[in-house]
Amino acid sequence: MTHSHVSLASLTTMGVGGAAGTYIEADCEEALIQALREADGQGVPVLLLGGGSNLVVADSGFPGLVLAVRHRGVQTSGSGSVIVEAAAGEPWDELVAWAAARGLAGLECLAGIPGMVGATPIQNVGAYGQEIADTLVDLRVWDRSESRMVTLPAAACHFGYRSSAFKVTLRNRYAILSVRFALRSGLPDMPRQGELARQLADLGEPPSVTGVRDLVIALRKAKGMFYDPTDPDSCSAGSFFVNPVVSVEHAEHIRRGVSLDMPRFEVDARRVKLAAAWLIEQAGFPRGFRMGRAGLSTRHALAVTNRGGASAEEIVGLARHVRAGVLQRFGVALAPEPMLVGLALEGEASRP
Repeated sequence: MTHSHVSLASLTTMGVGGAAGTYIEADCEEALIQALREADGQGVPVLLLGGGSNLVVADSGFPGLVLAVRHRGVQTSGSGSVIVEAAAGEPWDELVAWAAARGLAGLECLAGIPGMVGATPIQNVGAYGQEIADTLVDLRVWDRSESRMVTLPAAACHFGYRSSAFKVTLRNRYAILSVRFALRSGLPDMPRQGELARQLADLGEPPSVTGVRDLVIALRKAKGMFYDPTDPDSCSAGSFFVNPVVSVEHAEHIRRGVSLDMPRFEVDARRVKLAAAWLIEQAGFPRGFRMGRAGLSTRHALAVTNRGGASAEEIVGLARHVRAGVLQRFGVALAPEPMLVGLALEGEASRP
C-alpha cells in the first residue's frame, strides 16, 4: 500500500527526519521489484529502508519514494558447512539468534545489531572481530540499471573495513533481495582480542555459539548499543564514526603527544586502526557530552544520541563539532558510519 508524507523519524532508531514524499512497504520480492520499476521508469529518487538503524535523514525529509524492504524467509542447504539464505527483509538479530539456536557458527559476534539482513553487506557490518565478509557467499539483487535479477559473488562486493562496492562504485544500482551465508556446525572461533575475548577466556571452557551470542548482547546492552526506545542512550544510529585507519608513523605521533596508553590494532605493516571513541574522549568530549537536545551516549562516546526531541540538524551539528575537535587535536578526520540523507559533515558529500 502507498502512503504519502509518512514521518521518517518514526521509522529510524535515531528518531529524526522529515516526511517521505511517498512510502511503500514491500512484503514480497515482486512488490519490491514492481515499485522500483515504476519509480526508476519515472525518474523518481528512491531510498531503500531496512530497519532505519543506520540512517540519519534531514529535517526536510526525502522527497521521493521511501521503499521499506519487508519480505522475509530463511532457507538452508548442506550439512557440515550449512548454506543459509535469508531474505533482505529478515531482521538481522533474529537471523543471528536462529543460527545460534541451531549451533551454526559464523554470525554470533554480530548479535544485537539492529536492522535487516539486506543492509548488512552494504557497510560490511562487523563487531568483535567478525564481519559479514567472513561468511557471505553471494547475494541476489535486482539490477536497477538493466531491469533484471542478478547473483553477485562475494568477490564482486569488494568488501573493506565497514565498506563495500555498494557504498561506492555500485551505490544505488542494486536492490538486495537475499543474502547467502556459509555457516558451520560446532564451536565458534574464539575472538583474539578485546573485551569479548577477555570475558570468554575467563569462562575457562570453550563457549557454545549461543553462549557467545548471549555475552555479545550483554556487552552491547551495557554500552547502550542494544536498541531500546525507552533508553535515550540507544536512540542513535549505533557508532556514528568509523574507527580510523592511519599510518604507523601518525599513530606513534599521537601516542607521544598524549603520553597515555593508546588502543590501536594492526592492519598491516604500514597501517594501524585507532579507536574512534578513545580519540573523541581524549579530544575533550566525554561520555554524556551534550549540545542542546543531542548528546553523546553516557555509556559510549562513539554514539551520538537523541536525548529527546532533537532535530536532524542538531544531531549532525554535534557530530560536526566532535569531528572538528578530533581533527584539531589529533589530525585525524573521522568518517561517519551511518548513511546521511540530505545532510553532510564537512568534507563529506551529501546524499540526495
